[in-house]
Formats: sequence, C-alpha cells, structure tokens
Amino acid sequence: MQGSGEPLRLLICGDSAAAGVGVGVSQQKYAFSGQLVDLLARQYQVNWQLAAKTGLDCAGLNHLLHQLYAHSNAVYRLDLVVVSIGVNDVTALHSKAEFRQQIRILLDRLATDFTDPQVLFCAIPPIQRFTALPSPINYWLGLKARMLNQALTSELHNWPKAQLVCCNFALAADMLAADGFHPSESGCKIWAKLVFDAMKFTSDSR
Repeated sequence: MQGSGEPLRLLICGDSAAAGVGVGVSQQKYAFSGQLVDLLARQYQVNWQLAAKTGLDCAGLNHLLHQLYAHSNAVYRLDLVVVSIGVNDVTALHSKAEFRQQIRILLDRLATDFTDPQVLFCAIPPIQRFTALPSPINYWLGLKARMLNQALTSELHNWPKAQLVCCNFALAADMLAADGFHPSESGCKIWAKLVFDAMKFTSDSR
C-alpha cells in the first residue's frame, strides 16, 4: 500500500514493457509500473499488483491471468487495470481478427472476474521508430502496429469502461533503452504520465 487518500486497487499487466526490470531500466521504481504508482500515490492509497512477462502476446496474457487468478471462486476487486500488450502480436504477425478476439476475451475476463474495473489500454507504440529494427522491416511492422491499433480501437468502442491511451508525439531516441526496443527510464516516465493523465474516476466507475 502506497500513498494517502482514497484507496485504489490497481493491476498493471502485459508484456516486457510492463514487466520493467531487465529490459531497459535498472530498478522497478524507474520502470513504467514504479513511475505510474509514484504518480498515483500522490492522490490515492495504491494497492497494486503486476502481472507481466517478457514475450507475452495478448493470448499469452489471457493465459497468465487465468493461471494467476482462476484457481479460486473469488471475485477479485479492482478499480483500475492498465494493459500493455500488442508489440508481440505485431512481431508474430497476428491478424486483426485474431488480435481483436483476444482483446475481447481479455475484457470479458476483466469485467466478470475483477468487478468490472476501469481499463486503460496503452496503444501499440510506433514500432517503425524502434532503432533495433532495420529497414524495411521496421516500416512493415509499423504498418502492422497501426492495423492492430485500429482493431483495438474498434473493439474498445463496445466496452464503455475501457479506453485507449495514445502517444500523440514522435518517439525520440532517448525514450528507448540501449537495446533500441524497450522504453528507457525517461521513456517510462513519459509513458506513466500519459496514463496518469488519461485516468478519469467517477462515482459510477469506482
């Protein structure tokens, strides 16, 4: 439990970018999750969990959440879920239909097993700007990322308590870690602020 104010039950889940340590940052407090919780703790008593793993696509995330939370009949109480997923769906060349189906499964699980929390999906970043990827592979994967973001946006229209958090500025080199693929500490800081600014809590959603 961190911070003061109203309680906030938070789950951060997804891929290696959400997992943090070992993929661009030296300590969890500098990773996306640590920086987001630090921002939230200024207003809330944050009780948070992290369910993330390197290499997960959306189907893998669904499997991980099933492993972690499906072994009892309890309904887990959450106020907010932040999801970082999609880059590995891009690199695996999953179709828009496949990705959208897995997003639907994920949202249905969150709505039924986790007391229908608010869900913030982080848009798939502009992969064409990842310096680890040579041309023209980066160009084609960037196109694929835009296609899957379109599928994600379309599906979220069906879920009133879910929204997309978009990056509305260019991805600068210092926002990437030394591997040219994952976010750096400064990139995680900007990302956390984007998510924090996107949060809208109402009495109906809490």
